[in-house]
Amino acid sequence: MMTKPFAESCEQNKEPILAVIGPLFRDCHDVLEIGSGTGQHAIHFAANLPHLVWHTSDVEENHPGIRLWLEEAGLPNTRPPLQLHVMRDPWPDMEVDAVFSANTAHIMGWLEVEALFARVGKLLPAGGLFALYGPFNYGGYYTSESNERFDQWLKMRNPRSGIRDADDLKRLASAAGMGLLQDFEMPVNNRLLVWRKA
Repeated sequence: MMTKPFAESCEQNKEPILAVIGPLFRDCHDVLEIGSGTGQHAIHFAANLPHLVWHTSDVEENHPGIRLWLEEAGLPNTRPPLQLHVMRDPWPDMEVDAVFSANTAHIMGWLEVEALFARVGKLLPAGGLFALYGPFNYGGYYTSESNERFDQWLKMRNPRSGIRDADDLKRLASAAGMGLLQDFEMPVNNRLLVWRKA
């Protein structure tokens, strides 16, 4: 029998993220999470933001773990995971007010990051929000020694991955019709970047 997957990083960052997205998503109804991973974020945010319908998604191999978390929580405002690889799969035809993604941009290759922003820009309505959490560089520089070590580890594991520069992401967002709304400083040298669709 499969045991629920568990990510310590999700456990550590879920409250700081909730403190930011709670007010941001106050007037939202449907949120698509890209790269739901273990499913821990989905149930925590859905439980604490009951006015939202939280739509999970990920590559197919992560679906069994997400389903275990969702089924155990039994929340009425979560939805089963959609199969979504940002480049290979067709994106869902759905109406959402916001898109959330955590710790995905540095795992993806750059072409996938480009596809992520382009497709989020198409999916969101005017005024829709895109919240992206993770470590980011600024002006080509690391914000900490630990982020530099993490980036080296990422590139050893997969040369296409790596910590992305916020300026590059802002350019992708702009091309997709989204403007930076806020850049939140988060614990452990992470940030939460939030864009709004024009």
